[in-house]
Amino acid sequence: MKSILRSFTASFISSVIFLSVFSPVGLAQSRPQKPDAPKGNNKSNQRPAPKTEEEVKKEVEQRRIEEEEKNAVVDNEILKVDTNIVNVDAVVFNKKTGQIITGLKKENFAVFENGIKQEVTNFATPEAPITVSLVVEYSKWSELFGLYGNGGFEAGKLEVVRPVAYFLSKFIKAPDDYASVIAFDLRPTTITDFTNDPNRLRQTVDLLLRNNPAFRENNLFDAIKFALVGGKGDSVVLENTKERTAQFGGMVDVKAKRRAIILVASGIDTFSKINYDEVRKIIQNSGIPIYIISTGNLFYKKYEDRLGATDSISGMPGRLTFLQAQNAMNTFAKESGGMHYAMTFEGELPSYLQSINALLRNQYSIAYDAGEKREAGKKFKLEVKVDVDGDGQYEDKQYVVQHRPFYTTPKEKEPKNKK
Repeated sequence: MKSILRSFTASFISSVIFLSVFSPVGLAQSRPQKPDAPKGNNKSNQRPAPKTEEEVKKEVEQRRIEEEEKNAVVDNEILKVDTNIVNVDAVVFNKKTGQIITGLKKENFAVFENGIKQEVTNFATPEAPITVSLVVEYSKWSELFGLYGNGGFEAGKLEVVRPVAYFLSKFIKAPDDYASVIAFDLRPTTITDFTNDPNRLRQTVDLLLRNNPAFRENNLFDAIKFALVGGKGDSVVLENTKERTAQFGGMVDVKAKRRAIILVASGIDTFSKINYDEVRKIIQNSGIPIYIISTGNLFYKKYEDRLGATDSISGMPGRLTFLQAQNAMNTFAKESGGMHYAMTFEGELPSYLQSINALLRNQYSIAYDAGEKREAGKKFKLEVKVDVDGDGQYEDKQYVVQHRPFYTTPKEKEPKNKK
């Protein structure tokens, strides 16, 4: 039976192969299909159309590229391109009214370096968040000035704590704004590192209110240097760390578009490690605006006639010391591109802080390429002029362009020694 089935199967397979090869259907499928009817004049030997000029150019260009790739020499050397982009943040406001001018374009500005006009390469007016360090003088002197300045009606330390509390509560908004607080007397101490947590900001103010200043010395210059370029200081108070000291980066290391320092101080420096000229250089090189609220001015205005010309034996600052402090504050604000508010009445404080917030949030970001490589550490004078109505005339008499007045070429970083 099995042999019959095998014979039948072999016979059936042979029949299928025969039919598939020699049947008309199989012949039809093995022939190539006819191409579509030719277009045009229906000539079977139609010549190809001549190439257009554009097609000829493309072929020539393609052959050139292929030849260059064939003969190219591989160069593994890495080329380093140095750029020297100078950034200048500017705010424009009306001289008489103080109104901040918004909506200006790149064509409305001109940047001069040492009197030579530069080509503006980058320009933007982003609604950028702000990152600020509030540096507050928390000393016995500031407490005394505040107490006598307000007539003894409230604690003297409120004069320096109130501006910090007002700005943190009104103008620092999560999630994009950040603020840190540094208090100083003999040395700067970071109360809180950069944060926008409302609870952390509230704890910072509460800490300043619960405690009292311990020393009367005001090492202002050291505190400004610490806030700008960082250094070794006391550990952050609110972190409750076991470490007594920590290394901090200054505001120059912060990667943010709107950076500033808000300084609340009398302007009197006792015996900082660095001198006046050194702190000026640090301010000029940093490019960080410093907005200053003078707390000693209210005391000075009330008691000027009772003060001696120079400091007394007890250490009480004299008239010359207060005047020097005011001049120093004016210089720090001007050379940083900030603003100095010499407080005469306590009621002026909200308008000062609102002005600072508006100036910070309405800056124009202007940049130009300084071009060739320059000598490290060389200082250049910057001047930004504005043409508000676009008539080709700079309006220096009507408008003020607030910006940093100097640019110093950075020094090359020394390579680290290989161990």
